[in-house]
Amino acid sequence: MSSPASPLAPFRHLIFRRLWTATLLSNLGGLVQVVGAGWLMTSLSDSSGMVALVQASTTLPVMLFSLVSGALADNFNRRDIMLGAQVLMMAVSLLLAIFTFAGWLSPWLLLLFTFLIGCGTALHNPSWQASMGDIVPRDDLPGAVTLNSMSYNIMRSLGPAIGGIIVATAGAAFAFALNAASYVALIHALYRWQPPRVSRTLPREALGSAVVAGLRYVAMSPNLLKVMGRSAIFGFSAVALLALLPLVAKDLIKGGAFTFGILLGCFGAGAIIGALLNNRIRSIWRNETIVRATFLGYGAGTLILAFSHNLWLSCLALLPVGACWVMTLSLFNVTVQLSTPRWVVGRSLAMYQTSTFGGMTVGSWLWGVLADLRNVEQALIVASAVLALGAAIGLRYVLPEFSKLNLDPLNRFNEPELQLELSPRSGPIMVMIDYEIDQDDIPSFLNLMASRRRIRLRDGARQWGLLRDLENPRTWTESYHVPTWVEYVRHQQRRTQADAYVNEKLRALHRGSAPPRVHRMIERQTVPIRDDTPLKQTHMELP
Repeated sequence: MSSPASPLAPFRHLIFRRLWTATLLSNLGGLVQVVGAGWLMTSLSDSSGMVALVQASTTLPVMLFSLVSGALADNFNRRDIMLGAQVLMMAVSLLLAIFTFAGWLSPWLLLLFTFLIGCGTALHNPSWQASMGDIVPRDDLPGAVTLNSMSYNIMRSLGPAIGGIIVATAGAAFAFALNAASYVALIHALYRWQPPRVSRTLPREALGSAVVAGLRYVAMSPNLLKVMGRSAIFGFSAVALLALLPLVAKDLIKGGAFTFGILLGCFGAGAIIGALLNNRIRSIWRNETIVRATFLGYGAGTLILAFSHNLWLSCLALLPVGACWVMTLSLFNVTVQLSTPRWVVGRSLAMYQTSTFGGMTVGSWLWGVLADLRNVEQALIVASAVLALGAAIGLRYVLPEFSKLNLDPLNRFNEPELQLELSPRSGPIMVMIDYEIDQDDIPSFLNLMASRRRIRLRDGARQWGLLRDLENPRTWTESYHVPTWVEYVRHQQRRTQADAYVNEKLRALHRGSAPPRVHRMIERQTVPIRDDTPLKQTHMELP
């Protein structure tokens, strides 16, 4: 194993340092707001389900809108998107404070405001996480992702306790006002950051097409599907503890808002410890081993909280739980980033967030319903059992290691000189590539073509097929369609350095005297020409 890099290495980069510090302050305000909203709901409603829905209302927008946000992050200036998201959240938080001060707030109105804040989070997160690859080099990317988690969890260890004091002494309205003010530093830091403008040789993808391209890429990437499946299970089961923590503080420990803040603070302190140990643990254990251990560790801590009525025992259990939380989610995040080329990284991260927060949203609601039907203890016990099941799933679907593939653009494609005039929207385009393959090489050729098929479809091809000439069996033809000429060019530009391996192997198997022949054709429909000429004018006399 190579020596682990310092977890603080990304701080060498000035832009990362500025944005991280501003995010730290924003996270403080956000966590104070979480305490205020969670505790305020316990006074507005006696329903455990309504209390749990505070968590669900924040995560639901991430599940619903992240993929669209990811498409925007891949096609527009990410800094501008983040600025817009921060201004939106500041405005909503200010309105929430005003409504609370005025006494106009109802349970459903509180959920509406937290939902709108969640919409801002859904818009911000894909651009923020995708920007890590633009701010720090690849070697520092795992550390940057971990430090972002640490930023949130440093404030989770302090913010909830501060929030508990503010709510207990000044009321929830003041907590919401503090959150509104906390966005100012990050808005200022984003405004000062001037990322390099990306020059585009092709028009931006339409929003619908961009979303479909992101879905298609993930669907054709088995490793990403494994990560997202496990992240959904983790989000669904792990959120039970966070969603029901106000009730743990109130009903099991018999405390108040300050007790709730202490519990969240211990969770955050554990997360900081996990973030600091993250690089060392990754250098010793494989990814799957870490994930199984964190699933089981989080489940064990949840089980202790179900039976504990002692504040300090519960606080002690929350330390490893917080560490497991940050190690699991940061590992999932880094795996997605290092397994995805830059052209689709925003959408891949958005899909990861959709799966994780989708699990959290459904879980927050179901665990709240279960706590209403039975009690908080039984809801936590069932959640710990689901976490154990999530660890066992790794025996069949092993999480991949961090990708060592070079996912930089291949940049070998030059547009051919065409003899027909085409506009960017001309199409459909059909591409056919002829190979000459010896009989003995056919098994290897077919294996490579299976990889080629996945790459083609992943990058936007349609109706891929492989044909063999009946009269000349040495001749094989790969064929596929793309809807327009500009989509064909986009398809070629999506190829990565790692994809070149398959192409080189295919060329090595090709036995023709010239390279494989590429036919690029545009489809045209035949239309019968109507002949209205009178018969007598077209009559020809026979000799």
